[in-house]
Amino acid sequence: MTDKIEEIVENTTVEKALLDATKDRKASDEIEVDLSASVPLSKKQKRLLRRGKITLDEVNKKFNIDPESIKEYEKELQEKKTVENEKQRAADAAFTEEAEEAKPAKQKMESVKHSVWIGNLSFDTIREDIQRYIMAKVDIIQEKDIVRVNMPLAKNDGKQIKNKGFLYMDFSTEEQKNKVIELSEGELNGRKLLIKDAKNYNGRPDKNDPIANSKNPPSKILFVGNLSFDTTDEQLQKHFQHCGEIRRIRMATFEDTGKCKGFAFLDFADEESCVKAMKDKTTYKMAQRPLRMEFGEDRSKRNVKKKPQQSGGHNLERDISNTPHINNTNKRERREHSSDSQPPVKKVKRDNYNNDKNGRVKSSIALASAQRASAAIVQSTGKKKTFE
Repeated sequence: MTDKIEEIVENTTVEKALLDATKDRKASDEIEVDLSASVPLSKKQKRLLRRGKITLDEVNKKFNIDPESIKEYEKELQEKKTVENEKQRAADAAFTEEAEEAKPAKQKMESVKHSVWIGNLSFDTIREDIQRYIMAKVDIIQEKDIVRVNMPLAKNDGKQIKNKGFLYMDFSTEEQKNKVIELSEGELNGRKLLIKDAKNYNGRPDKNDPIANSKNPPSKILFVGNLSFDTTDEQLQKHFQHCGEIRRIRMATFEDTGKCKGFAFLDFADEESCVKAMKDKTTYKMAQRPLRMEFGEDRSKRNVKKKPQQSGGHNLERDISNTPHINNTNKRERREHSSDSQPPVKKVKRDNYNNDKNGRVKSSIALASAQRASAAIVQSTGKKKTFE
């Protein structure tokens, strides 16, 4: 009887210890764990399932996943797909609305065919200036007849925003457009306007024309860039020899290795050979690399401005002194005349620079001229005295 009572008390104590979360458990406390019970899906398993690296069957077979956990995962996955589908439908609807709104504007732009290009504008010109100018010059144009004014603006390092020197202007009728084109070479804000049909591309440089796109005018020198570091003078000579005579190849090289830095200058015998090399499409690729070519600057064509000779008294005296028929008397008279016209220059004695304000020689000057002592060891010549 006593044993049963003790067993009941012990079981009751263990149950209370297990229910009390704040109580430290001892080794004697028994905890029953069912190893055959199912477990929920972990975050790592869900991530692998979303990426398709594992399947539910493989996870369930290995870990005995709780069916309720699988149902919750499938529900979350379905809700996520629903949200993504709604976002996609909303984005498609917004794109469709933008396309529908853009259609009338596009049709309107296609219907406007009476457009002009106005260039050579002053950078301070604004839209109102050009509109007032055109309405004042052409009687048949009113403010309502100007359909559109497209003036691109440029920012100058945070300063005042100005135009780029040109604009496009659309009108209601072709007659108005032709009247505005007749105003070309008219002056506005100190600049002569250039006006032409917006669809007239005559005079515009060709983007594919290397000669027109070169920064420098045609010359005998050809700049070749984007070269391989293994390029040699012989390879360049062979690559461009069919264009004309090459007198010299100046290749930029590294000092330590002597290899090419990636660019070189070719000096042709005449300008025609250099132009031929620019026009020849076979020269624009070397060692499977596209080359960048431009005309080099020909320094022999530079216009060096000579400084004008100063017509002063100094040059006049020099010219007169060089003439043999002028004697020394005339020179003395010119010196006396120059001394009367200009105040005498006060001469400063150089000795004052070596003295201080009291007239004494500065210590640095005195030490500089003092006799230097010998650094050798000198034997003592004194007598030793003994005190009694």
